[in-house]
Amino acid sequence: MGGFRVIRPSDRLRDTASGAMRREAAVSDALVGAGALWFGYVELAAGAVSAVHHHGESESAIYVISGSARFWSGAELSQSHDAEAGDFVWVPPHEVHVEANRSDTEPVRMAVARSTQMAIVVNLPDPEGWPHRGSAAS
Repeated sequence: MGGFRVIRPSDRLRDTASGAMRREAAVSDALVGAGALWFGYVELAAGAVSAVHHHGESESAIYVISGSARFWSGAELSQSHDAEAGDFVWVPPHEVHVEANRSDTEPVRMAVARSTQMAIVVNLPDPEGWPHRGSAAS
């Protein structure tokens, strides 16, 4: 696929989504022939909440470009973590989590890197009694 590349927004590939979350691959096996990395752009609309999911054996590093996100993690999604523009987030392999946009007016935009060349996304059913669906801004 060649050597050095600049990937413009129009070059990015829509990737697997988790509910309301939009993912676009910029560096991946399919796009540039990356052998050990996936890097892309993720956007979550105002007030939106992703599906419950994990990323298999991939480690994920997230940089919040703009907006404010709330992450729930753990098997029962009992741990809550807030991240704002300028924050980094690390998600270990197989960590069940949900991303939510805390704003009702602005999207949250994030750059995401994964330790595999494909965006592994395993969407899961909501845990029994999951109270936070649709209430990201609370």
